[in-house]
Formats: sequence, C-alpha cells, structure tokens
Amino acid sequence: MTESAQPWDRIAAGYAFDGAALELGAVLWDGACHPDARVRVPLPMLNRHGLVAGATGTGKTKTLQLLAEQLSANGVPVFLADIKGDVSGISAPGQDGGKVRERAGQVGQEWTATGFPCEFYELGGDGGAGGGIPIRATVTGFGPLLLSKVLQLNQTQEQSLGLIFHYADTKGLELVDLKDLRAVVAFLVSDQGKAELKGIGGLSTVTAGVILRAITAFEQQGAAGFFGEPEFDTSELLRTAPGGDGRGIVSVLELPAVQDKPHLFSTFLMWLLADLYGDLPEVGDLDKPKLVFFFDEAHLLFNGASKAFLESVTQTVRLIRSKGVGIFFVTQTPRDVPADVLAQLGNRVQHALRAFTPDDAKALKATVRTFPKSAYDLEEVLTGLGTGEAVVTVLSENGAPTPVAATRLRAPQSLMGPVPAADLAAAVKASPLYGRYAQAVDRESAYEKLTAEQRAAEAAAEQAVAEKEAGKQAGKEPGKEPGKEGARAPRAPEQPQEEPSLVEQVVGSGLFKSLARSVGTQLGREISRSLFGTARRKR
Repeated sequence: MTESAQPWDRIAAGYAFDGAALELGAVLWDGACHPDARVRVPLPMLNRHGLVAGATGTGKTKTLQLLAEQLSANGVPVFLADIKGDVSGISAPGQDGGKVRERAGQVGQEWTATGFPCEFYELGGDGGAGGGIPIRATVTGFGPLLLSKVLQLNQTQEQSLGLIFHYADTKGLELVDLKDLRAVVAFLVSDQGKAELKGIGGLSTVTAGVILRAITAFEQQGAAGFFGEPEFDTSELLRTAPGGDGRGIVSVLELPAVQDKPHLFSTFLMWLLADLYGDLPEVGDLDKPKLVFFFDEAHLLFNGASKAFLESVTQTVRLIRSKGVGIFFVTQTPRDVPADVLAQLGNRVQHALRAFTPDDAKALKATVRTFPKSAYDLEEVLTGLGTGEAVVTVLSENGAPTPVAATRLRAPQSLMGPVPAADLAAAVKASPLYGRYAQAVDRESAYEKLTAEQRAAEAAAEQAVAEKEAGKQAGKEPGKEPGKEGARAPRAPEQPQEEPSLVEQVVGSGLFKSLARSVGTQLGREISRSLFGTARRKR
C-alpha cells in the first residue's frame, strides 16, 4: 500500500485475508461508503471471542443474524438467544425490496434471499404449544453456583447450598427437580437430619429457611418446569444439516416467555456453556470453530454476581477457546462486561452510542479507550453512526488487531423479523429432537426416596409403640407377674439402650443401604463437578 493511497484503502488493506472470512460490510469515511473497501473477519479467529455492543435500536440483532448466516453457510453451528422473538426469521428467506437492494449496492453485496437450517428451543415447557423443543436441566447437573445465581442467594447462602449438593452427591440422592432439593434441605434441618451435616460444617436453620423460601418463590414464578428430565444434551448444538447440505444448524433459544426473568435465562445460557466446556475435548486452533455462541443481554449475567461466579465465567471464556467454541457477548456498552472477560474478546463490533446524559458521556469515553489507536475521532463517529453501521476491529489471521474501521454493514439474507407462529410450531414438531425432549419424565429421585424412608421409619416406630402397649395390656411389664401385684421384683432391669434416631434408622435400614449401593455406585461416584459446580456425568 503506497503513501498516496486513500485512508479507506489503507484501512481495507488490514482486512485483506488469504483464508476464509465472513463479510461484514464496507468502510465508511467522512460519511461516504466505499464498497471496494471490504471489512471482514477471518473464520479461524471466530473462536477468539467477540463483543457486539451498542444502544437500543442500533442494529445489534441484525448483526447477529448477519454473522450467524455466514457461519452456518461455512458449516459452523451457531447458538442464538432470541429474547424479543424476532430472530426466528433466520430460518426463512428474506424479503426483497428497495431498502435491501439499496444497502446491498452501497456495500458491494450480491444479495440473495436465503433461509438457513434451524432448531428452535425454549426453556422448560412441554413442547405442546410449539414454542420450542424444551431445554431442561436437572438440579444436580445445574450445580450449586449457577442455582445460587438464579435464586439470588448471597455468598453465605451459596456456600450452604454447596454443602447440600455435596451431601446429596455422596449419599446418591439425585436432585432431578426442585422438589428433590426442597426435600433434602428440609431433611437436613430436621431434628433427625441435623447430625448428617455436622461433620462438614452444618447448616443453620435460618439459612435453610432462606433457601427454602427462595425455592418456593422461584416455583411460584412458574420456573419449576425448567428443572427436570430428560436433561438436554448440549452436543445437540454441534450438529450440521443432514443430507449433504453441510451447513451449520442455527439453534435459536426462544425467550419471549421468560424475558421478565433475566437472571434465569442468562444463567441457563451459562449452564449450556459450562456443560459444553465439561464435555468437549481440547482441539487447539482449528480452521473453523466447532460452535459460535451468541450471549445476548450479557449484562444480566454479571449484575449482582458473586466473586466465585465471575471467576468461573472468566475461566470458562479463557479456556473454552481451546475446545473450538467462540463466544460473542451482546450488550449495550463494553462497561457491562468485567475487565477480565473483556480483555479476552478479540473481535469487536460497536454500534452507535448516545451521549444524552453525563453517565452516557462517561460510558462513551470509556468505550473509546477500549479501541486501538485509529484514524477516526471515535467519540464523534460513535455518536454519529446510523442504524446498521458500526465501528469494527477484529483479529487478523496472525492474531494482531486490524485497523479500526467505521463500517456500513451488509443486510442479512434471511427474513429480518419473526416467522409466523404456525410455521414455528410446525418446525418444532417436525424436528427429530422433538420426540426426545418434548415429554417431561418424573422418575424416582431424592424426594421419593426420602419420603419412602421417612414413611417406613414412622411405620416402624408406630408398630413398636403398638407392641409395647399390647405387652402392657397382657400384664408383661418388667418386675411383675400376672396376679401377684405386691410381689417384689427379683432384680432391677438393665437400663434400656437409647432408641436410634430417625436418621440412624434411615441410614441403617436395608432399603437405604441398598440404595447407597446401587444409586451411590451408579450416580455418586460418577458425579464430579466442573466449573460452576456443574455435574460432569458419563453420557
């Protein structure tokens, strides 16, 4: 590139890659778009993570759609969270029109209406309404750290919940749903169960009460259905289209029904990532990622998070890259993402920011400082960008940051809006996964086992009392003989041994020992806990 080259050409030279790349758009300079100055991102660099940020209404969702389409076309599976219900259109061809053609001409795009292979999911549910294939997690699989985030527990309560999970793991009491967890907590703070936790720190009645109330409130919000079986196998997210198509399947998690429960869906997304991390092997750098995961409304994940939770998020982001998974956080400003996480996001697409208030102006200056030095006045550019325009810098093929480029982005080729509800329901029920996950299963787990043991112990106690009363009525009291009321007892009886507590009866019973042998061997020894305390089990 010569000294006399135009500034937009010098910027575009930083995006002239030899290998496969996704097309983002064309360079903007002084308000003019230069279609020959292409802005791209190398396909192998998509597992170096990224950030898509910008104020509401600036086009972040369309940017996700643009990236997801091209990833799918290159055989890379994609996961998208659809919070507003407007991403399902990626499965249908876009609508041709004047605005689309105008944008395509401005950026040098050969636009063709195209739909992409999709699977639609929802959190919990029964699949009956066609909103999506249900994604469920068992409480055991979800783990104490993520569940504490969902229940909004403090650090002390989080640690106590960890003790409860440890107890359940070691005793082979599988926590499938919330009633299992409630049963174990209630047992451990009962008079019979307190001794069980003394050896590992105990559980205060006050803390247990808080946890039980949080579980109850969570269930009353309609959240009980999110936990249960069949538990979702996250390897389903790694599929490509069958029949020689070869395109990556775009997994769309439909969230409009739970958009008022931000802690729930943001934490469930983190569970999906943590589960993937636990299952996938190390692969190093690949020609293309195994999966790219778009984490929408990312600020909800970090708000009010404990130190342990944030450390686990940071570690997941740092390490999952070597397993072939790229993560893009989507939020309003880079300040929404903790610095340790932000430092690992090599690809940046920053849409417009507003500076209407002193806080907005402060956020704008902070955002500018996160970019490399550039030929632009970024404060001016970021406040003047239109919808579908962004400031971009990505990692080049050798891992160095590309020049900062104000960019007019391409138009998605799929439908920019939701598909009709009937079409969505038909796609859900036609999926090969529908029969596997639609119907919830409620098998025997901790609640049923503890309830059965308690009833058995109560029945045994009642029988013992009844036998004692029968003995009295038959005149078989110690020291007396029938018909000899005044006779002296020949000898004082030995002190009776103290009756075993209910927990001793339960743990010592044949049924419990059988459960410990069968379930404990099958489950307890197989459970090891990974990041976030999520369970890693043999599949």
